[in-house]
Amino acid sequence: MADWYSWLKALHVIAVISWMAGLLYLPRLFVYHCAAEPGSVQSETFKVMERRLFRAIMRPAMAATWIFGALLIYTLSPGIWSEGWFHVKLTCVILMSLVHEFLGKQVRTFASDANTRPARFFRMLNEVPTLLMIIIVVMVLVRPF
Repeated sequence: MADWYSWLKALHVIAVISWMAGLLYLPRLFVYHCAAEPGSVQSETFKVMERRLFRAIMRPAMAATWIFGALLIYTLSPGIWSEGWFHVKLTCVILMSLVHEFLGKQVRTFASDANTRPARFFRMLNEVPTLLMIIIVVMVLVRPF
């Protein structure tokens, strides 16, 4: 079982890294997309980049993160559910998933040239996954409670 656990953990970490890369990059694309004139070559290029990033990298990476995470939880003892650090981590992962879905909605908004949010909004939004990631890493590695 220890061999499987190590493989699951490795696959989970790989999925998380891939997902985080997208969560950190997509809002930056939105920042630059805000400056592009709707219908311009630059705007159309951003649309393709955003769609591919979300569909081909972020969506599968999030699914893999959840699947491998659930399998890790399954392999651990039921006692993990009584640990405070785990509840904080799980809450942050749920919040990260909500950010992911919001970003997906923004991909569709930009695709239809209907964005009304300023670049500053996306610069600030770009910090949310970073803060959640910091909390998650501290909960998993330090387990403060």
